Amino acid sequence: MLMVDKFLDYIKFERNYSPLTVINYRKDLIEFERFYKELDPLLSWESVDSDVVRNWMEYMMDRGNSASSVNRRLSALRSFYRFALRRKLIEKDPVHGLQGPKKQKPLPQFLKESEMDRLLDPKMWTDSYKDVLARTIIVTFYETGVRLSELIGLDDKDIDNITCEIKVTGKRNKQRIIPFGKELAELFAQYQQVRNTTVNGDSVAFFQTEKGKRMTGEQVRELVKKNLSKVSTLKKRSPHVLRHTFATAMLNHDAGLESVKKLLGHESLSTTEIYTHTTFEQLKKVYKNAHPRA
Repeated sequence: MLMVDKFLDYIKFERNYSPLTVINYRKDLIEFERFYKELDPLLSWESVDSDVVRNWMEYMMDRGNSASSVNRRLSALRSFYRFALRRKLIEKDPVHGLQGPKKQKPLPQFLKESEMDRLLDPKMWTDSYKDVLARTIIVTFYETGVRLSELIGLDDKDIDNITCEIKVTGKRNKQRIIPFGKELAELFAQYQQVRNTTVNGDSVAFFQTEKGKRMTGEQVRELVKKNLSKVSTLKKRSPHVLRHTFATAMLNHDAGLESVKKLLGHESLSTTEIYTHTTFEQLKKVYKNAHPRA
């Protein structure tokens, strides 16, 4: 442990690491030493090679440690061996060139179909402009998958209730056309009627505040969060959750990945990779288990 003690003194007194960091590094190094001694009692800090370090990482992952936890411990070992190499306490750094496990991207959060049904139940809403506005915004996110910036940028001219198409301006001013159903067309018409008889203003914006101003991103986020809280316990209750809910519903009803890509406004399939391969299949299973088709 002499080499470890020298390293801990170095990070404590010369690098001024926090006491907690020093304690954690000591614990990580002791755990690694215990591991390699169990592999081979003749091994030492000087004779450990990269295969032993790899085995240690695999061991930790097998025991259920997260990628973040494994990478933190690997960081302690990497710092230790760099120190030892600079001080010529070892001849070779066994951690050099090794990469820790990649962090898995979490599945996107989405609302269950039953939650959306409850949220969109007419009994949940009044005929006030505030409620009509909120319900229309939520349904627009859910039925079209538009981004927040795209929604607040909508003007009256971008909504065509005859052809049931909405024109949105996405990233880098790229425009795309998104089809929508008759129910949303009826909701748009109802909203416009209430808006035009309630709001005084000359804004060309489709979604307006009661004062006739274009809705801001913060106003829409608060509106969505408040209403999703009525039916969901998700920690994240944002417009992006509704965008994920739209994509998830599309996938569950057998939409192709290319179609989802176009509707979401992604430039390439690589951007839509959260819905591909294992994640794609997991997402469909989770969604179907949450609300199987009738």
